[in-house]
Amino acid sequence: MSKIEVAKGERKKFNLNVARLYDFTEMNIPVEVICGKKEGPRLFISAAIHGDEINGVEIIKRLLNHKALKNICGTLYAVPIVNVFGYNNKSRYLPDRRDLNRHFPGSQNGSLAGQLAYTFMSEIVKHCTHGIDLHTGAIHRSNLPQIRADLDDAETNKLAHAFNVPVMINSKLPDGSLREAARALKIPMLLFEGGEALRHDEHVIRSGLNGILTLMDEIGMISFKGKKAEDEKLFIALSSTWVRAPQSGSLRQLKHIGHRVQKDQILGYISDPFGSQKVAIKASCTGIIIGAVTMPLLNKGDAVFHIASFDNSKDVKEQVDDFLDEKIGP
Repeated sequence: MSKIEVAKGERKKFNLNVARLYDFTEMNIPVEVICGKKEGPRLFISAAIHGDEINGVEIIKRLLNHKALKNICGTLYAVPIVNVFGYNNKSRYLPDRRDLNRHFPGSQNGSLAGQLAYTFMSEIVKHCTHGIDLHTGAIHRSNLPQIRADLDDAETNKLAHAFNVPVMINSKLPDGSLREAARALKIPMLLFEGGEALRHDEHVIRSGLNGILTLMDEIGMISFKGKKAEDEKLFIALSSTWVRAPQSGSLRQLKHIGHRVQKDQILGYISDPFGSQKVAIKASCTGIIIGAVTMPLLNKGDAVFHIASFDNSKDVKEQVDDFLDEKIGP
């Protein structure tokens, strides 16, 4: 595509052309760039790398209409839908069932996933100093709002605290992920998780928007007077693990996202269609449930509850309760 110039003080929308599908439909990535009158950080915010993860699309939509962006310093690259094919088909994947977030940094002459990753990296990510990628749980799974990042990196750790959600996970960088590709370019970035695929969750949307605005304030892009990290206790998980179904059947769930559980505590029961073969599903460790299935029909071995462990899970529970109960600004 021809080079697009965005001058200081300008705001432009455009499409990045990626590829042409077999019916000759053009596949484009929609982008909006806001360039402040003053120099500053260059931040990309992306969503729908997995096409069915739509909370992030709504977060970016609200961000772009927020009054705090009127006096922005630096440049904001807003990319609400990266995987446009998946988004249009309400699918996590691309046409060949590839997971886009395992194909970065991509290849100009590779698969459709490789071309999409390459275009996003070369036209957006490489021009930035910071990044935020917005995700949800997979289909039929929901996540407590959380940050996943390389917290061993000092600048990334600072960004994670600024985002101001109570739970942070020091997460490894999966091979082929956007985070790994950004790290190779020395670009600190966060992954925000919250809610589930193909569903809007108002609390997740508002907490994600608030987190972006407080982070932008922290790095000097805007002035925002929302809740800041110094007002809250934030907790880094020591580890996290999925508890899996011990047998096939349907789930009667006793514990939910945000609940504090003890090791070996019963989280629910899985039973056959008659209710005669009932098996308890128990916590594998003490901690906080940060993710759980939303579909009660399970096969043996399916992931059911995601538990994060902490130094003091009681303190985390209190902070999570406050976070889930509070009214977060628009």
